[in-house]
Amino acid sequence: MRRTKRYPVEGTNALWQLYQTVSFFKVMKNFIVIQIARYTPFVKVKRWLYTVFLKMKIGPYTAFALMVMPDIMFPEKITIGRNCVIGYNTTILAHEYLIKEYRLGDVRIGHDVMIGANCTILPGIEIGDGAMISAGTLVHKDVPAGAFVGGNPMQLIYTKEEMEKRQANHSLNET
Repeated sequence: MRRTKRYPVEGTNALWQLYQTVSFFKVMKNFIVIQIARYTPFVKVKRWLYTVFLKMKIGPYTAFALMVMPDIMFPEKITIGRNCVIGYNTTILAHEYLIKEYRLGDVRIGHDVMIGANCTILPGIEIGDGAMISAGTLVHKDVPAGAFVGGNPMQLIYTKEEMEKRQANHSLNET
């Protein structure tokens, strides 16, 4: 289930009224910082830019691949645990601007999470510890701890228990 707060707007669509919901200068600063981070090959520099300038909460040893796009309007609503990998060109959204409303929601990514390339994570999502998300997935609902999910629409591929059983069987077959 996605946890977003809804804000109705009157008149033109919510995106047209963007700067009534967030400061123009905040968006410009965030845009510049994100563009620098997207192209730098240094994971420590990316983490520093995101935590210092965007106020994202990021655990130690989390690595962002090239071209990752955190939310440009509300990056402070993104929390990522320790030792995660965020794959190439992944987008993490904390907002949605629609016709009659806009929505905001915190994104919480647990520890030891692997997110493949070209994923989109929608606002109000929680991804549990140890989860794996395959490349190209639209994460439109919560992901349980230890689960392996993928696709568009996202589907459960393996639960944590099924993954552990497969790993145990694989280890037995190797001996």
